[in-house]
Amino acid sequence: MPAPSSSSSPAASPAVAATAADPSPTQGSGSASGSGLRSGLGPVALVISAGISVQFGAALAVMIMPRAGAAGVVTLRLAAAAIVLLLLCRPKVRGYSRADWGTVLAFGVAMAGMNGLFYQSIDRIPLGPAVTLEVLGPLALSVIVSRRLVNVLWAGLALGGVVLLSGHGGGGLGFGSLDPLGAAFALGAGAMWAAYIVFSARTGRRFPQADGLALAMAVAAVISLPLGIAEAGSDLLVPSTLALGLGVAVLSSVLPYTLELLALRRMPAPTFAILMSLEPAIAATAGFLVLNQAMSALDALAIALVIAASMGAVRSQIRRKAA
Repeated sequence: MPAPSSSSSPAASPAVAATAADPSPTQGSGSASGSGLRSGLGPVALVISAGISVQFGAALAVMIMPRAGAAGVVTLRLAAAAIVLLLLCRPKVRGYSRADWGTVLAFGVAMAGMNGLFYQSIDRIPLGPAVTLEVLGPLALSVIVSRRLVNVLWAGLALGGVVLLSGHGGGGLGFGSLDPLGAAFALGAGAMWAAYIVFSARTGRRFPQADGLALAMAVAAVISLPLGIAEAGSDLLVPSTLALGLGVAVLSSVLPYTLELLALRRMPAPTFAILMSLEPAIAATAGFLVLNQAMSALDALAIALVIAASMGAVRSQIRRKAA
């Protein structure tokens, strides 16, 4: 796996990724402006590709939950992803400080919590509303850690779309009709998602290539293993279930987490968090195509709002880098 170009050195504040920015391109030339545009759109493409992959993987996971349960699917997903990443990356375990290992451990805990809570949520409520609630975590992060008013404004617009989608996403079910425990799991997953964003950025700066991701995925798999065994037992070893679990792992963990880690090396965390507002739109599309969950006209309007907010965040980032 080729090593991506790193951004600036780690920031000293707790929200490392929130204040880190890529080096500005050379000023005073048209080619510099074009370079800024390309470098700005590259991470955005990574984030969008990751979102498409993870939401279609989640739709596939919903289909296999009757076989292994929510905790069993999480265990299959994380364990398979850890094995694949460890084999591909073959990360070194020597030469790192205690702080480096603490970052990887925190990243793994956040990853395990995010996955475990989210899959418990979609086992109880439809995919669209679950992702809509979950994305409130990254949106809150973008407001809390951002030092620019424009990010607060774009986050507000995205939140408006999220709220609108909440009344109709996932087959016409609003939040008022959702299982309270499922909604609570989704909100908890959102909090862990915000932590995931911060520690993913830190890990990407402390470890080369995707080594830190592979190690953190192993931590997450170890955490989830007892829960998966307790719920699913020997059902985890059924060949067809293992094969489907591998597919979920690739779509929902290996590919998207790698793309997101690379993206966070090239963009500030507030911008990344606002782009996460695209997730409900992607989830609604995945639910429609894979799970036959219909979308209404208001769904389309909500999707348009979150896309507009994401485009605004991207344009702000590109203009800042080109200035």
